[in-house]
Order: sequence, then structure tokens, then C-alpha cells
Amino acid sequence: QVQLVESGGGLVQAGGSLRLSCAASGRTVSDYTMGWFRQVPGKEREFVATITWNGGRSYYADSVKGRFTISRDNAKDTMFLQMNSLKPDDTAVYYCARFSDRYSSSNYLEPNKYNYWGQGTQVTVSS
Repeated sequence: QVQLVESGGGLVQAGGSLRLSCAASGRTVSDYTMGWFRQVPGKEREFVATITWNGGRSYYADSVKGRFTISRDNAKDTMFLQMNSLKPDDTAVYYCARFSDRYSSSNYLEPNKYNYWGQGTQVTVSS
């Protein structure tokens, strides 16, 4: 089993920054693509960013491209999401997730390709 715990969320003014962390325990995640998703009440979970197992490639939703940066530290089984120039539309619960297959990132946009999820951390951006 893998446990994922997000941290770093909070309340920030528009234009500000936050850095989310996702710490994995139980089993290493260094062989797996990891991703960030977000969700607001009444809407489906939305892809934000993903990073391949070795950090060689990363992908972003168009809505966050140029503002958010995903990274990972495999030695510490930890993933990060640096969020800059935050907007009120970024307000959501942010979840980290581990991809279901080792050394793969196919269909990374699909939440059902990830089989371990954290409990989420709230990010609120005020205008």
C-alpha cells in the first residue's frame, strides 16, 4: 500500500504563490508517474500537472502552463507543485496521485489511470 499526504495549501491573495508537497510512504513511488489534480464542489476532478518517474518529462493543463511547476525528489519520495501568479479560478482542493503502471504515463490526463490518491489540500485564492 502507498500513502500520499499533501501539504502546503492555504489562503493567498491573487498574484501570490504557494508550494504544495506530496509525501509518499509505505512503498516507493520512484518508478511511477505522479500527478496533481484539483476539484471544486460540483465539478469533476481536473488534471493539473504530471511528471514522469525520473522527472524527465512533465505535462501541464493549459490553464496553469507558465504559472505552475511540477517537480519531484525521488530520494525523498516527495513531489512538489510550485504555484505562482495564482488566480481566484485556481481555488480548489488539490490532490496528488500515483500512476497505476510503472514506467508509464499513457493517458496521464485520465484520473482513472491513477490508483493511489492523497486526501487533498485546500487552496483558496482571494481576489
